[in-house]
Amino acid sequence: MRKRASLQRHLSLGLAIGVSVMWIAATAAAALIVRAELDEVFDSAMQETAQRLLPLAVIDIIGQGDERPPQRILSIRHHDEHLNYVVRDENGNVLMRSHDAELNIFPPFEKTGFSTTETHRLYSEAAVRGTVTITIAEPLGDRLKATLDAAMALALPLGALIPASFVGVWWLVRRNMRPVHVFGDQIERRGSGDLTPVDTASLPREITPIADGVNRLMERLRRALEAERTFTANSAHELRTPIAAALAQTQRLVAEAPRGPLQDRARDIEGALHSLARLGEKLMQLAKAEGGGLIAAKPHNLVPILSLVANDFTRAAATADRLDLHLPKEPVMSRMDADVFAILARNLIENGLKHAPADTRVEVSLTSGRVFSVSNAGPSVAPEVLKTLTRRFARGETSADGTGLGLAIAESIAAGAGARLELLSPASGREDGFEARVYLEES
Repeated sequence: MRKRASLQRHLSLGLAIGVSVMWIAATAAAALIVRAELDEVFDSAMQETAQRLLPLAVIDIIGQGDERPPQRILSIRHHDEHLNYVVRDENGNVLMRSHDAELNIFPPFEKTGFSTTETHRLYSEAAVRGTVTITIAEPLGDRLKATLDAAMALALPLGALIPASFVGVWWLVRRNMRPVHVFGDQIERRGSGDLTPVDTASLPREITPIADGVNRLMERLRRALEAERTFTANSAHELRTPIAAALAQTQRLVAEAPRGPLQDRARDIEGALHSLARLGEKLMQLAKAEGGGLIAAKPHNLVPILSLVANDFTRAAATADRLDLHLPKEPVMSRMDADVFAILARNLIENGLKHAPADTRVEVSLTSGRVFSVSNAGPSVAPEVLKTLTRRFARGETSADGTGLGLAIAESIAAGAGARLELLSPASGREDGFEARVYLEES
């Protein structure tokens, strides 16, 4: 099954990546601006240096008279020279140069102003009617290094800012998505036993219409289910009196009728009325199972409740010696309503006794691990049949008399009370049989 996409994950990644890309783009733009500004500053420094040095060079050269041997200015101490210069006369003869100046990097003087070679940025200036010129050279590599250093200074903080942006955006999106997650959890926890409206006060404006739609849907569903349950409960309740009256008259007819076909027919009618009475009782139990009130206000101990239900079966003549009851010594606390748990236990025990062979025993147990189970011997149930047994009026491949509602009632109670019903065949620890296991909710 394809994994569903996460809106929170997509928003977090999208915003974080978007912010990071914008920061990187802004840093690159800033680096280009810094480079332009540095070029402007370096060009200004070269121009200022040329205009300062040229008058001094002219004075020095004029003071030497007509013989002007080339001069190489020595440095006072060793240092890296970023600016080199050459002073020439109108014939291109070198009159003066800096101590690291290499003549091959200086092209012949053509005009004043800036020019660029493959390796250097040059600035030329002339004086004394063009008879004395100066050219200053600066390596392009120095400018590139300064630009890279400035760009690195801008980019280094991104190493911390980008991870911080991912964490910050994720935290911000997660915090703002929390009401949506709470809304989803509230809907997921609701079932047929809880159709109360979802609280929309904390939801953002964009989600509120969805929540209102869900609340309207649950209200319509609640009314429909309530109408169904009311009809089922009222019908079963109203039928009890006429069924009881008809059963009483039939029993009187059986007692008064002479032996023979008439009495046998009366006994058949009596049996049918008994079945109809049991069906009415099951329908009332089903209406309660699918209604509200399955959860008690406070946890209570289920051990004495199960013990009372089991005693009802052991007092009956037909099932007196067929139950093996296993109860823990410590209390088993649960918030499932006491009457509801009794209905659940009674239906599962009845189902086990009804479908087990007459000469076998039914195991009933409640563990301290909050597991209630009923298991019986008998033929195994096919997996495809096992999946259908919790449907209303569904019956397996059995000749036992029943309404087909016992497991449906147990399933409805378990779902509405936050428990889980599991059907197993063969039963655990056996090669055959059937087991109904209920995992109770946490108290």
